[in-house]
Amino acid sequence: MRLDKKISSLDNLIYSNYRITHGLRMGLAFVLTFMIVRLTHLPEATWPLITLVVVMGPISFWGNVVQRVSERIIGTVGGSIAGMIALWLELYSLPVMLAWCGLVVFASGYLALGKRSYAGLLLGVTLAVIIGAGPGEMETALWRSGDVLIGSVLALLFSSIYPQRAFIHWRMQMSDYLMSLNKLHSAWLSPNMLERPRLQKKLKLAMTQMIKMRALHAASSKESRIQREVFDATQTLCRNLLCTLELLADAYWSSRESHFIMLNARTLRHTQRSILDCLEKLSLLLRNGSIGDELTISNQLTESAQELQDLMQSMNRGKNNEAQIYGYVWLSMQVTEQLKSLGDLITMAMDKHEPVVVAQPES
Repeated sequence: MRLDKKISSLDNLIYSNYRITHGLRMGLAFVLTFMIVRLTHLPEATWPLITLVVVMGPISFWGNVVQRVSERIIGTVGGSIAGMIALWLELYSLPVMLAWCGLVVFASGYLALGKRSYAGLLLGVTLAVIIGAGPGEMETALWRSGDVLIGSVLALLFSSIYPQRAFIHWRMQMSDYLMSLNKLHSAWLSPNMLERPRLQKKLKLAMTQMIKMRALHAASSKESRIQREVFDATQTLCRNLLCTLELLADAYWSSRESHFIMLNARTLRHTQRSILDCLEKLSLLLRNGSIGDELTISNQLTESAQELQDLMQSMNRGKNNEAQIYGYVWLSMQVTEQLKSLGDLITMAMDKHEPVVVAQPES
């Protein structure tokens, strides 16, 4: 998968309506699977259909479907072997068979709380399916096991046709989040506002966007082969950036006198425009996939940070240490540093070649 591939109009339409796309995919897969099992006259034909819905239903992303199918197959094979042993033991001793089933279900419960939880769960489920065939019904047990495997393979096949990738979802949601920050920052620091705008609902919406992205990290890491730490570090920077921008707005509107001073400061206005411009460019970078503007963004932020540093030094020399203004300048420097780090991480995620260990940013 090309990590820097531009998100096309078709991709944007499909991924923006991924629930509808997922429902259509499942419906079509179910109908085709039903036709296959009906035309081939498979015994125990309900199990491929059940397996198809179970595997495809909860998770539609390609990175998670592969793992889910592999765990389903592992759990099914293990449960089938355990179930056939149980059927054989029942022919000789029911108490021994019950003891064996209790031991297998114990293992299922133990594994269900580990890293391979789905495989552990399927171990117990498949055991229940097999022993329900009746004492000595080995042929029925084998058909049920085989039908589950057939359903798993068909689920993998249908999911591989124009698969939905969590990494594309992550790029789109990150782009929307950065554009939301752009609009929030623009409204908070607008020179046309006479008092601080009330944007609590917009702020909560941005926080919700950020939290939802975390659910995509595991599948995105598997699809792109990028370390999970890169996505976690990006998430932390996004959270810090949102909090810093809110503190920046607090300092900007803290008092009328300091507000008018900051409103007319040329360096601060230039920094505000640079921050808005960089947020927009990073958002477009995620959509378009081109990393050519990354150097421009970095240079622009470095220039703004240097201007702010010079301003702070002149304020210290002039003994102009009004808390609101000094805090605003310092917070602006923090925003430029966070944006620069965020740009580096986004570029790393979209131009990934070798494994890189990323240090987690401080909260």
